[in-house]
Amino acid sequence: MKRIRTIVVLGTLDSKGEEHLFLKERIEARGLRAFVVNVGTGGPSPFPPDIDFYADCIIKKDLQDAGRDGMIQAVISAAGDKVRELYGEDTIDGIISAGGGTGTHIAANIMHVLPVGIPKVIVSTVASRDMSSIVGTRDITMMHSVTDIMGVNSLLGGILDRAAAAVCAMAESTWESPLKRKRVALTMFGFITRAAEQIRENLEALGYEVIPFHANGTGGMAMEELAREGYFDGILDLATHELADELRKGYCKGIGPLRLQPVNKGKIPRLVVPGGLDCAVLEFTRESIPAEFKERKIYFYDFRSAVRLDLEETKAIARQLAGKLNLDPSTVKVLVPMDGWSEADKEGEPLYDPAMRDAFMAKLKEDLDPRIRVREVDRHINDPAFAQIASAMMDEMLNG
Repeated sequence: MKRIRTIVVLGTLDSKGEEHLFLKERIEARGLRAFVVNVGTGGPSPFPPDIDFYADCIIKKDLQDAGRDGMIQAVISAAGDKVRELYGEDTIDGIISAGGGTGTHIAANIMHVLPVGIPKVIVSTVASRDMSSIVGTRDITMMHSVTDIMGVNSLLGGILDRAAAAVCAMAESTWESPLKRKRVALTMFGFITRAAEQIRENLEALGYEVIPFHANGTGGMAMEELAREGYFDGILDLATHELADELRKGYCKGIGPLRLQPVNKGKIPRLVVPGGLDCAVLEFTRESIPAEFKERKIYFYDFRSAVRLDLEETKAIARQLAGKLNLDPSTVKVLVPMDGWSEADKEGEPLYDPAMRDAFMAKLKEDLDPRIRVREVDRHINDPAFAQIASAMMDEMLNG
């Protein structure tokens, strides 16, 4: 007998019971099963849920005096474990929630235990704000509630119904990739797009599937998390630019400690290129240059500008990169295009600075474990010949 697809309806039922009951009914009206989980901490649910963490966690463990934050964290932890267990048993096909700031915080943290590919939808009063810290590296779909969530009215009802329709449709998706190839993660960003495109073409010709990630902070971390879940056979870290933006709090900041750390589940080979490590990308134009950068080399290109790293910053990045790669020398190689690391870092362009490149290389080699091979090639990063070399090295690493 075919299993009925099941959607977890996750909510703070003490304050949003009516709305989550409505979601349950709209899911069931579409022929799917709704599995209701109460993660409210302020009181009992107005209707019986399938799992009640207010009763099973707050009351049973006598946490009423733990403070609001303590109760919320306890519920997030317990519900996260349960949702992970349900997924492991192959009994859920999607998850949906609706709430304000607290409800969104609780739901998103619980949804983060589910891997990429499981539908995750949140209808939220704060969805129009910066959701980067809420969504993080997961494929969470945020839907703005427009109205406050306080009872099902003619406007909110339509939004909740469409959210239910969305998660049901997502859960019924049957597409599977026809590709059954080794998968290579490829980091990239705008200044090295040509290199990334050429490497992708080369690796696909060699029989690999290439999955690109925009090295914008979140992108690099998403790649690292998926690598730890066993999704990739190799990593071609073409854009390590995130290290520079993290240092200067630039446009692509936001990496965590796992960025460029060895992947623990198996020996995944990683080829590292200093793509974009010539500069930090900051939000200012030629009309609004901060005083501290007026004497720097700058490449202006839209509302953002690329600032050449100075000697202290360059050495700091080299030291940091070496420290990360030294954690597992057996899986890493470094490939350096000596004629420039971005479209703005080549002869005749604003950020070209061979002396700074040489300072980086000297510090990297000084700090790097001698077992890690460093190959220098007299090519620019966007040169097709460099793409051929990088592709061949990745292929070699993947095959022994």
